[in-house]
Amino acid sequence: MSTSADVMACSRVIPVVVLDDAEAAVPLARALLAGSVPVMEITLRTPTALESIARVAEQVPDMMVGAGTITRPEQAAMAVAAGARFLVSPGSPEPLVTAMLAERVPVLPGVATATEALALLRHGITEMKFFPAGPAGGPGYLKALAGPLPEISFCPTGGVDASNSGDYLALPNVPCVGGSWLTPSDLVRAGRWDDISRLCLGAWPEEPQD
Repeated sequence: MSTSADVMACSRVIPVVVLDDAEAAVPLARALLAGSVPVMEITLRTPTALESIARVAEQVPDMMVGAGTITRPEQAAMAVAAGARFLVSPGSPEPLVTAMLAERVPVLPGVATATEALALLRHGITEMKFFPAGPAGGPGYLKALAGPLPEISFCPTGGVDASNSGDYLALPNVPCVGGSWLTPSDLVRAGRWDDISRLCLGAWPEEPQD
């Protein structure tokens, strides 16, 4: 079975995808794969999210599809039943974490403070989402956490884009970032799948030079 570290290692950028039309799910997944991005997080922000996850899981088996914006305990089981291979939440209240772990798939619970990160360590969780990354302190905050919490890896999401992703990825505790800039809503709505593939191939951030 894949681990949370495996999910983080799939791609330096994990696309965070909001889909209003489940018909777009499969071609979008294929476009991401063509752009060398084998992972996607479909957020449970729309009524079509679970159907979108199910379609990708069934028709694009090479795509590591996960469910994001898990905010209620019951959503964890629903997402995995639909085919989600990992779960992501914006926060980490105890009942939600317990429900996510019960599904026995990789999880990236959200944290914004050192206290929240320490609480997840008690569950043996060492891979976490850092959200909202920008407002919560950005690269400077994560750099400060690397000293006292070297065993934790973070996937920053929220305020992360092509212009600042390299600042995060330069940190030793950030193997990947999450964001929506690889799947712009206008390109998705227009079905411009080749453009999304090209965007993925050309959008890998460069790490800042010393």
